[in-house]
Amino acid sequence: MPVRHLTQDDLAQRWRISARTLERWRWLQEGPQFLKIGGRVVYRLADVEAYEAAKKQEMAR
Repeated sequence: MPVRHLTQDDLAQRWRISARTLERWRWLQEGPQFLKIGGRVVYRLADVEAYEAAKKQEMAR
């Protein structure tokens, strides 16, 4: 099964936030894990979904 990746713009659109916010989160070491491949930042879909699930549980407390 191929691993699905999201670009910074894909993830920003998914969450309806600016790409700049994701850049800031990376600098602050917040947000989902990311990979930097050839100077390009990508997010594994599995990591994004895990981050969303963790935030959902956090909100339920």
